Amino acid sequence: MDHVTNRLDGTRIAYRVFGEGAAGAPAVVLVHGTALSQAIWRGFGWVRELQADHRVVTLDLRGHGASDKPHDEDAYDQALFVGDVLGVLDELGVDRAHVVGYSLGGRVGFELAAHHPHRVASLVTLGGSPRTGEGAFDRTFFPGCVDTIVARGMQAFVDRWAEHLGHPLDAATQAALLQNDATALAAYMRRQEEDAGVPASALSGYPMPILMIAGTEDLPRVRAAARMQSLLPAMPVRLLDGATHGRTPRHPDALPTLVHWLQRQDERQDRQ
Repeated sequence: MDHVTNRLDGTRIAYRVFGEGAAGAPAVVLVHGTALSQAIWRGFGWVRELQADHRVVTLDLRGHGASDKPHDEDAYDQALFVGDVLGVLDELGVDRAHVVGYSLGGRVGFELAAHHPHRVASLVTLGGSPRTGEGAFDRTFFPGCVDTIVARGMQAFVDRWAEHLGHPLDAATQAALLQNDATALAAYMRRQEEDAGVPASALSGYPMPILMIAGTEDLPRVRAAARMQSLLPAMPVRLLDGATHGRTPRHPDALPTLVHWLQRQDERQDRQ
């Protein structure tokens, strides 16, 4: 695993690259969700599938995984998250990449596309939205989740979420959550709930192809996709039958949908 420093504030960001043997292969950057890390993409089989035809870049956003974990809420501004991704791409000499983001990663993808559209060949979000918004984490996890993290730590968060779901978390998810720095994660969540989002004027002007994927049981993200389609009527939406927010990247149709999308985008680029 390698690291690069975000030049905006000095935060060190961990990243890995796969599939570099394919000369001239198009780049895909995979951006994880809240309280997770870049390890999910290998664990779910995405890296193995994609690296045959692409240069696959994974990273840990600030506050996550092996990257630095600031305790200051202001360290989790969306512009700084975008800087994390751009810092890795710049370090690797990648001028333009397909950006694939799950949950938080999708939110970062929308911000990246708004401010640096020339760096985004296409944008795919899984359970993503152009805005986080107040109460987002209570809806995603359980009411009072941030207060639980602050007062009682990550084990209590895991226990309360399992209780809220009505069943234990799978071992991989539980292990990933328990690796978090509770103070950093709470600071991130509090800052994100102040997120104003990408304005409609910017969303409607996106020049790159966009695909939104959401689970049918993830109603806030289904609504977000519908709002985006009202601004970009030609934008496709793929709904995964029966998937919750947490199961979206593990749904059996999620990865094949992405592979087909990337094939179409790469063929389109080759014709230009």
